[in-house]
Amino acid sequence: MGQKGGEKWTAAVDLQPTISKSDRLLGPAACGVCAALALVLPAPAVWAQVAAPATSTALPATQARPVKIALIESLSGAFANTGEAVYRNVFWALERVNARGGVQLPASAGGPRPLALERYDSKGQNEEALSALRAAIDDGAQVVLQGNSSATAAVLIDAINKHNEREPGKRVLFLNYSAVDPILTNEKCSFWHFRFDAHADMRMAALMEVMREDKALKQVYLIGQDYSFGHAVLREAKKQLAAQRPDVAVVGEELHPIGRVKDFAPYAVKIKASGAQAVVTGNWGNDLTLLVKASREVGYEGSFYTFYGNALGAPAAMGDAGIGKVFAVADWLPNVPGAQSEAFYQSFRARFPKPQDDYVHMRMQLMVEALAQSIERAASTDTLAIARQMENASVQLAGQGGSMRAGDHQFQQALAVGVMDKKGAPGVKFDVEGSGYGFRVVRQIPAAKAQQPHSCNMQRPS
Repeated sequence: MGQKGGEKWTAAVDLQPTISKSDRLLGPAACGVCAALALVLPAPAVWAQVAAPATSTALPATQARPVKIALIESLSGAFANTGEAVYRNVFWALERVNARGGVQLPASAGGPRPLALERYDSKGQNEEALSALRAAIDDGAQVVLQGNSSATAAVLIDAINKHNEREPGKRVLFLNYSAVDPILTNEKCSFWHFRFDAHADMRMAALMEVMREDKALKQVYLIGQDYSFGHAVLREAKKQLAAQRPDVAVVGEELHPIGRVKDFAPYAVKIKASGAQAVVTGNWGNDLTLLVKASREVGYEGSFYTFYGNALGAPAAMGDAGIGKVFAVADWLPNVPGAQSEAFYQSFRARFPKPQDDYVHMRMQLMVEALAQSIERAASTDTLAIARQMENASVQLAGQGGSMRAGDHQFQQALAVGVMDKKGAPGVKFDVEGSGYGFRVVRQIPAAKAQQPHSCNMQRPS
């Protein structure tokens, strides 16, 4: 099925006005309705260093043509909650840029421009994602955002490569915030694709920093989603265990259909029967929440080493059984020490106060800042000029930061590993989604150590 333009914007705070196509601009700089709905947040001193207050002067939409950004993501179906979490993050990041007047361009390039976002529902299907890409380009999008499927990211990279070669006057950039199959910045690397999340091998290496010290660990069970990313996680887990913990035996290895399993009890029973002391998984969304819930219900008492166990219902599903046993790796966690980090998180929670909306990604904020920086350094909205500047992007926000590696377009940033504990325990000031459980940071890996070699042979336009 095709897609007729981007989905109309709805407020992320339970206000759902119908907004015309011309008002699908996020942030007070561009949309009168959005400005009316936007919360005016007092900026703590440390936060004021990284974001202008929402009352900053900004150009009205009638005086500036926006830079159009298309979010192509699962906004319905089994993984709708993950798509909506992305939307809130990008919404907030664009609000921040637009609140300070948008991207600052010279008068010869049209002057300051707001950033505008339209959402396109891929329904979790590659064919729908390609249809959404065509619709977004027809709608004038210059930047495409996607991340919650490496398989979808791969087909978008191929399609964008072909489109940009065929229609150089309508080129688009692809900014990837979550699709972490390593192949996307190695064999399938593209000049038009930039990844802002640590890829699976980087994340696994960070988890291994903790697993290496767990001397009681002797047996593990590997389980993942049956698509490119899930395969990559299991493959790298076996490789790194063999290299760093040859004393640990893999007693089970399983791939399951992505987004289609409603009852994980049979898998949980096998995990418990295997005698594994820990599960290693890259599962995300409901596939992780239902897995940990089923494991708890069958009485499995082992640990979980996860890529995404720190949100979207997983802590609440595990409950007390997860204390000290669920580990998660991320580019940032709410309990990362530091006043700027704390103020950043509190500002997000003030903007989106509902417990179920509590899922903020630092990398998505840095991604939007890198885009704004690259447009301003290019002094143009020309896609090729922006891409060339983004190859050398380096951004800081709330005490966190990172830089783009030009060789493969893999963003280099610090990583953190946290372990689940009760809110109020030492190092756990903030919980997750009102669950009463949060993640204490047990390891911080600097960017220089988190980086991995690449095999990309980047082909740049002449």
